[in-house]
Formats: sequence, structure tokens, C-alpha cells
Amino acid sequence: MGKTLTEKILMEHLVDGTYDPGNEIGIKIDQTLTQDATGTMAYLQFESMGLSDIATELSVSYVDHNTIQVGFENADDHAYLESIAKRYGIYFSRPGNGICHQVHLERFARPGKTLLGSDSHTPTAGGVGCIAIGAGGLDVAVAMGGGSYYLNAPRVINVHLTGELQPWVTAKDVILEVLRHLTTKGNVGCVCEYTGEGIKNLTVPERATITNMGAETGVTTSIFPSDIQTRKFLEAQGRGEQWIAISADKDAEYDRTLEIDLSNIEPLAAAPHSPGNVVAVKDLSLPVDQVMIGSCTNSSYVDLMTVAAMVKGKRLQEGVSLGIAPGSRQVLSSIARNGALSDLISFGARILESACGFCIGNSMSPRTDSVSVRTSNRNFKGRSGTPSANVYLTSPTVAAAAALTGKLIDPRLLDMNFPRIKMPDHFEIDDSMIIHPLPPNERASIKISRGPNIGEPPANAPMPAEIKGTVTIKVGDMVTTDHIMPAGSRLKYRSNVPKYSLFVFEPLDTDFAARATALRDSGIHNIIVAGLSYGQGSSREHAALCPMYLGVKAVIAKSIERIHAANLVNFGIVPFSFADEKDYDVLPAGANITIPDVRLALERGDDEVLAQACEREIILNMNLSKRQRAILLAGGLLPYTVQERAKKINSL
Repeated sequence: MGKTLTEKILMEHLVDGTYDPGNEIGIKIDQTLTQDATGTMAYLQFESMGLSDIATELSVSYVDHNTIQVGFENADDHAYLESIAKRYGIYFSRPGNGICHQVHLERFARPGKTLLGSDSHTPTAGGVGCIAIGAGGLDVAVAMGGGSYYLNAPRVINVHLTGELQPWVTAKDVILEVLRHLTTKGNVGCVCEYTGEGIKNLTVPERATITNMGAETGVTTSIFPSDIQTRKFLEAQGRGEQWIAISADKDAEYDRTLEIDLSNIEPLAAAPHSPGNVVAVKDLSLPVDQVMIGSCTNSSYVDLMTVAAMVKGKRLQEGVSLGIAPGSRQVLSSIARNGALSDLISFGARILESACGFCIGNSMSPRTDSVSVRTSNRNFKGRSGTPSANVYLTSPTVAAAAALTGKLIDPRLLDMNFPRIKMPDHFEIDDSMIIHPLPPNERASIKISRGPNIGEPPANAPMPAEIKGTVTIKVGDMVTTDHIMPAGSRLKYRSNVPKYSLFVFEPLDTDFAARATALRDSGIHNIIVAGLSYGQGSSREHAALCPMYLGVKAVIAKSIERIHAANLVNFGIVPFSFADEKDYDVLPAGANITIPDVRLALERGDDEVLAQACEREIILNMNLSKRQRAILLAGGLLPYTVQERAKKINSL
């Protein structure tokens, strides 16, 4: 039996466990990336392990999230990150160089490699045939130190593409079509692997749009084979020597297959308030207040050149605000040189930084009760920074049509021909905004810059004999990490856990932090009860780290998404699931819960425990590996890693 591409790469990197779908395996990580919102804590955790250098082939620290410098906090974080990079041999992409996923795709991602990133859209690099996985910052810190990354050997979904995209239909519509079939839940532990004749005409930037937004399905990652399109892209980036051909065997067997004919796809949109709420654009005819083009999903050269061609010589509709954020300095420089940037400015676009910006809600928030059309990847309620806004996710062509007409309409209705833009044979390469690692003999003398907002990673105590606490909050289905740990204006406090913890669950319950703090200080454990797909969305580990700081010891949910479940374990919080989902209904907020002998159950390897609450017993499942149980017993991955390293040293 042949192997899938996913199996080939993972098995080549296998260092622990047996590759059987569902079994936990440990893999070697070749590359890592961090961004500034998650990176500061990741590097603080890396420092606390006492390591002298990184052990990966390549690690890159990007600044692309907290670029709005109101106050000293973000600038101090940037200085810390730059000094850390110099001290430990890490590439540093300076503010203004671009969004981590776009820049990494352009300059570093390689076929057949493994990449672990502290951002949920790290799978973007799957567009070049790389196994690229989003994870919490602590997992990335461990990988930088040479530790294995653990995951369940995935089941592989074959997304088999046939046909060819028609005019006005783009890669964004392909991934929205995939989301229409797979939805945003039920795909944990899977990988989407793209095959078929239909992929041959998809360029790497188009493939990267698909793998990027594949994160919204909940899969571990998405991947395309490395073929002639991959070689063209790497050659255009001056990296042709890094190309290798790699694909699935013809007789590879998949867990399931999704057949999609590209010829039948039409312009699509994700309606409020979920990327999985997919509708045909032709069925919408809405007045639009704001259009935002960019983000790591749709900010490539071809994306922006297409928009520029559509709007050239025209004027922005009155009452519509248009913002454009090129994905990288390379893209911005390219459209500046060829005149497309001037066309966009003349049309009425506001040119924004090459940064995450509007996508994470830290700038360009729309007005009250507005309709905002965006090319980004998430439209969770309030993520834009305006809770009452209705955000629609579309392709750049649909977004440009909205800017031209003031309405969310099918671009096929426009009185113009579709502008077919080709990817250049050669990009202008300028890596001057990437600071390369210092020679090893110069690193030890580097002084780390630490501003007053940068604190130490908070410590957690080992798992107690029993969890005895209160349901401090009960939430419903599909609660995202944006709900648990808001970004936007709060993002600058990520280096200061005590301060950032004040905003846990702020969008849902402004009193949660005060209530949890009071219970913690009185010796009572905090417990979170949740519905389906708890913790979907961003990989932000602060959605586990800050609750841990507030004394949360357990999350009991109908289901928990992969990255968040791993982050809970990493910070010593037990991720329980209801054996019977109906028990969710009998656990109100404020209920007292006791989970006796939880430490003993973890030590014995029990798959379930009995919780006592509301004068009844509730069965809770623990779907945990032996390694995860050991991490929970130690109080989290950081103390566990320190303990394991001490054992190795003592055994020498």
C-alpha cells in the first residue's frame, strides 16, 4: 500500500511512537516561527528552560501583530524579541517586513520540511509541500530547544480537485467551498491533502490561501504536493535549489475523499459570524460600509495586482472606506515599482502597514452596525473590534467589486473583463529587513532588553489530589480563543500575564476575572463548562495560560479543539469531555464540583473519572496520552520539561 504525502513527511520525521492514526507520535521539527503577540511569552519560556542555543535548522521571529505602538509596551516587546534573536541564533523579521506567513512562504518554507509556528495559520506553508502546524508558544519553545512535537498521527482527507477555476472565481472560493463541505467542526485529528488534476494550474500563492484558511476547518494542517508550480515559485523567489518533488503515491489510501470540481465553483462568502457560514455571493445584495483587503490569507502580489487592475481609473464609492494591507514588504515594493500602488491610492484606498492589523481587530474597526467585507480568514463576532459589525469574508475580486459598487455583489455582474494577472518569473529580492543570526561566538555577550511590561512566565503547582471547585463560567458552543482572551486593544499586555488576565472572557462576562481571582485566593478551584468546539480559532496560548493564572484547574466541555486542548494540558489544566453530552445541561454556573482522586486517576491512566455535582455523579472522559498525563501531574509542560532535562543531566 502506498503512502500519502502527509504520511511520508511525518514518518520521515518520526522520533517517538508508532504511526497509527489516532496514536500519539513525536516528530522532529525542522523550522519554527513566532510572531510578536505569542513570541514574547514563547521566548520567556525558552529562556526559563536554561538553554544556550536553538536546536532547529532554522527559527524565525516575526513582528507583525502588535505594530500599533500606542504606549511603550509594544515597542519594548519588539526590542526584547530582537535581542533574544541575536542572543540565541534566530532570524528576526523587523516590523514592516510583513506578515509571518506571507514572508515565511516567500523566504523560508521548504518542501518536505516540518514547521511549527505559534500561530494557527502556520499551515500556510503547506502551499509549498511542507507539514506546517500551528501550536501554542510553549510547544514552539520546546521544539526550538530540540524537543519533539507531539500530536496524534492524523487521519488524512483527500481533497481531490478536478476542472479549472472560471473567471472571477479564486482560491478563496475554493477554501470556502471546502468549508461548506467540512464545516468548522468535526475535523480534529485530520489533515487535508490536496490531489487531482485540478491542482496543476493553482500557483503556490493560491495554494497558500487554501492551506491558510484550512485552519478554520479545525484540521491539524493542509498540504499540497511539491511539483512544477512549487519549483516556479521557489525559482521566482531565488530559492530554486531548495526545490524537491514530493507527492503522495498513486495507490495511497485516505480516510475519506472530498471531490470538488473547480469548474463548478462560484464566488462565495462567509457570512456572519463564522468562516463556516458559507453562502453564494449572488444571493447577497447588501450595502457595504467598509472593505478591507489583505491579511495572511489574501495579500499576495497577484491578489493586489488583480484589485489594482479592477479599480484603475475609477473612484471609490462614496460612503465606503477601503483599506489595503500588502502581505509583505516584497509585495508592497513590487506594486510600488510597477505603478499599481499609485492606481490603488488614486482610487481612494488607505494603504496600511504590511501587518495583521485589521484582521486581529487592533486597527480599522468598522463603524457601529456596519457591513464590512474582508479578505481575511475569521469573522467571529466582535473580532473586528466592533461587536455590532457584520463581517463577510470574500475573495479580493469580490471585495474590489464591493468597493467599486458600494454593494456586496457577484463580480461577474461587473461591466469589465476579468483581469488575469500572472505571478512574476522573478521577484525583486530584498532581505535587508531580516536580521540574520550572529555567529555563535558573538551571541553570549548580547544583553537581553526587558521593558517594565515584560514579566516572568507564571508557575503552576503540580496537580492536586482532587479538584474541588466551582463552575465559574458556563459557555455555549463554538466559543473561540478570541472570546476567552481578547486581542485588539488588549493585545499589548500579552507579556504581562497578571495584567492580561484581567480580561479573560471579557467579551462574554466582564466579571469573570474578579470572580475567579476571589475563588483562587480563597483556595477554591475554578472550573469552566463549555459546549461544542470550545477553543476554536487562534492558537493563542494565553487562552490557557491566563485562566491557569486565575486558578482554573479544569475545562469540562462537549468537545475541545486540538490546539486549545494541547495548550490546556501545557498549562496544567485538565481538558475533560462529557461522557454524556446531556450532562452539560445539568451543570449550571455557580455549581460546586468535586473530582476526587484526579491525581491518582492520571497516574493510573484511567480514561474516565467520576465528578460529583448537583447531587449526582457525572462521568468525564480524559482522552490523554501517557506523556500528557505526566505533564498534567507536573503542573504543565514547562515544569515537566525542566524536570525531564534535570533527569537526563543527573543520569550522565
